[in-house]
Amino acid sequence: MSIALSYPGVYIQEVPSGVRAISGVATAIAAFVGAAPRGPLDEPVAISSFGDYERRFGGLAPASTMGYAVRDFFRNGGGQAVIVRVANGATPAAIPITGMPLLAASPGAWGNRLRVTVEHPADAERFNLVITEEGGAAERHLNLSVNPADARFVPRVLEQGSALARVRRNAQGAFEVPTARPALGQTAATAASGADGAALTAGQFAGPGMEGAKTGIFALEKTDLFNLLCLPPLSRDGDLPAAVYQAALPYCVRRRTMLLVDPPAAWSAAPAQAVAAAGATLAGLALSGPAARNAALYFPRIIGSDPLRDGQVAPFVPCGAVAGVMARTDSQRGVWKAPAGTDAALSGAQGLETVLNDAENGALNPLGINCLRSFPVTGQVVWGARTLRGADQLADEYKYIPVRRLALFIEESLYRGTQWVVFEPNDEPLWSQIRLNIGAFMQNLFRQGAFQGRTPREAYFVKCDKETTTQSDIDLGIVNIHVGFAPLKPAEFVVIRIQQIAGQVAA
Repeated sequence: MSIALSYPGVYIQEVPSGVRAISGVATAIAAFVGAAPRGPLDEPVAISSFGDYERRFGGLAPASTMGYAVRDFFRNGGGQAVIVRVANGATPAAIPITGMPLLAASPGAWGNRLRVTVEHPADAERFNLVITEEGGAAERHLNLSVNPADARFVPRVLEQGSALARVRRNAQGAFEVPTARPALGQTAATAASGADGAALTAGQFAGPGMEGAKTGIFALEKTDLFNLLCLPPLSRDGDLPAAVYQAALPYCVRRRTMLLVDPPAAWSAAPAQAVAAAGATLAGLALSGPAARNAALYFPRIIGSDPLRDGQVAPFVPCGAVAGVMARTDSQRGVWKAPAGTDAALSGAQGLETVLNDAENGALNPLGINCLRSFPVTGQVVWGARTLRGADQLADEYKYIPVRRLALFIEESLYRGTQWVVFEPNDEPLWSQIRLNIGAFMQNLFRQGAFQGRTPREAYFVKCDKETTTQSDIDLGIVNIHVGFAPLKPAEFVVIRIQQIAGQVAA
């Protein structure tokens, strides 16, 4: 924009450079959906350590396979996770304080261990609540009020500051608050009214109306970004219903996320049976078609110690540990590096439920099943990097996990980094800015070694001009951007040729 020149002298004007830096998104935020002893239901909660999980969701529990998967994720290098707790009919414990209808902060039998005491300070209208959990935390909330206009209005204080209790709401969603403060000296323990509910079924993960209600796996609609989806089975020795995977896969495609599929429990009966049943079981999961590019299956299950059973070893599904290996590989090498090989060791794994040999590995790998192997020096490692479109017969361009994850990373980064383009004048000045900004992003990836090629021209291209955006597109308000890249593919088969030199034979 020009400035008014009114007096002799020097004028300074700042001119926009047109550079809008595109930042790469996170690549290894793992989402877990399953049962937990406590915590909010159908609400995504971000955590950054297993300690966070223990505080918010109660830690390991015999009936929760999710707790062990989350533990394995952080144990293997995971840094960020999103937890969605689901339950089948869980109810919160009621706390019988006269004049103050209180409930445990979340459904579950854990609330049956709460005790609440009412105290009266010097103020004639206020009161204190002391809330303790048997063998756990204690809270003291001071100078509370039953007046909605008061800054210390008890429902708001407990909702925002307590991890243990809430004021009950009525059918219309309003707080049930009395007009007078509760009587002095009351001490109440919860009756055995809190319950964990029945065992989970497919209906708690996905079903009619759940996407609109944002419950089950679709509660992740309330979170901004996740890259890996882990759905631990309903029980330790059971499987997740195929219907849940079938509902989750298209959702993962829409959210540009990878679905980590655990092996059916029946595969662990014997290596030979696992090899023979692999093809039929994969067909039964019905995870096929182009959407299967966003899924990967790992076999077998991991053997590890269980603190709840005095350290005895037990089998656990691999999804959490594999997600942790992916996070560790991303931070050390980049999303374009296959999360497999001798560096992809499984921390905390004391063995594998099925020990595969080379021949069995060779039978599973061409089917797109990634094997976990045990080697003498390196221990238990991830020894496969194929998507469920990685079968040799399919010849899919997204056969390999690092290629697919790199594409998803670029798609999500460019989707977020080009929002400024909307409603800009659709002509060459805009197109040149698009080429400049996306080109700078791709050049940065090239310098980090994300692409094939010795030069940028060999590694990637960004095209946005009159060839991609015709006058008809301009009239319709459309700008077309073409971005191509040459991905690095893992060295899956290393062939070493050795021959003897026949030095004494004359030519």
